[in-house]
Amino acid sequence: MPDPSAPPTPVPTPAQTAHVYAARDLRVVSGANLGDPVAPAHQAEPGDVYRLDPAARPIRLALRPAADGRAPLLAEGTAVGRPGDRIALLSLLTLMAPDGDRVELLVIRHEAAGEDYVLPLSPLAPRIDYTLIDAREDVEGIRIAEIVCVSFASGTMITLPGGAQRPIEALAPGDRVLTRDHGAQAIRWVGKATLRAKGGFAPVVIAAGTLGNQSDLIVSPHHRIFIYQRGPNRLGGTAELLVQAKHLVDGDRVTRREGGFVDYYSLVFDRHEIIYAEGIPAESLLVTEAVVNLLPPDLSREVRARFPGLSQTQHFGTEAGRELLDDAAREALLGRGR
Repeated sequence: MPDPSAPPTPVPTPAQTAHVYAARDLRVVSGANLGDPVAPAHQAEPGDVYRLDPAARPIRLALRPAADGRAPLLAEGTAVGRPGDRIALLSLLTLMAPDGDRVELLVIRHEAAGEDYVLPLSPLAPRIDYTLIDAREDVEGIRIAEIVCVSFASGTMITLPGGAQRPIEALAPGDRVLTRDHGAQAIRWVGKATLRAKGGFAPVVIAAGTLGNQSDLIVSPHHRIFIYQRGPNRLGGTAELLVQAKHLVDGDRVTRREGGFVDYYSLVFDRHEIIYAEGIPAESLLVTEAVVNLLPPDLSREVRARFPGLSQTQHFGTEAGRELLDDAAREALLGRGR
């Protein structure tokens, strides 16, 4: 029988998951360090061009905070090392893709084996050349287990079924939200992450009035806005477009805002929905295996339980990539919204 006077057994902090690539999978293909794998900041050379090996496969890390407050430790379920091994956070690298999109990478080290890995904090694709523009050893504030695919900044007003609006941070599972295609739908899960508003995490600001919105809409760069096109001259040959916010940036009405930190929130429904944020139709979080793998395990388990199979189908809107959105096309889309 347990001793009631004994101190309570501490509850272990749940492990969290991140996905990394071996350093050798990302090499310099042009520049001073030609052929070298990605390395910490003091060995990196701005201007070097990196490319991810097409055969590279992400490696799963299970992590938990260290009791001493230092760098995280590996936990049960890791595909690298052994539980209890320490992971050192070495450097934060910022690279730029040919289309101007910025990608942030965290260089980490499995100390027991002396092996380096790279953790993308922004999407990283093979066969694309990324030019290093910044490398720093200051990794304070980076929490690698909180890389959650999120969308709206705090303060965003979400439309409810009766037409009233509510700040996204005031919404909770079970609350009903107005959707474009299925009327009132209950929220199944709300995700939140606080991230440094820099590089790939710097939010996109769609200024008031740009797409008919009364106030600024602030979203994460990869969050997709829904645009309905009328008339015969439809971009992409379809009436319904999903456009990543970063592709709408024109430096005037749609901009990137860097500096400080940003609280990002995402909403999950039974289906991938189009909801209204500051009056603008925009997507909810699309639940797929790839997205859920990035969530902390406790949240991941909840989402898996609520969405068996993780097989949400994307809304039928056509995605418009950067190759489709030249300056004239972007102007046409933004003009339609006013």
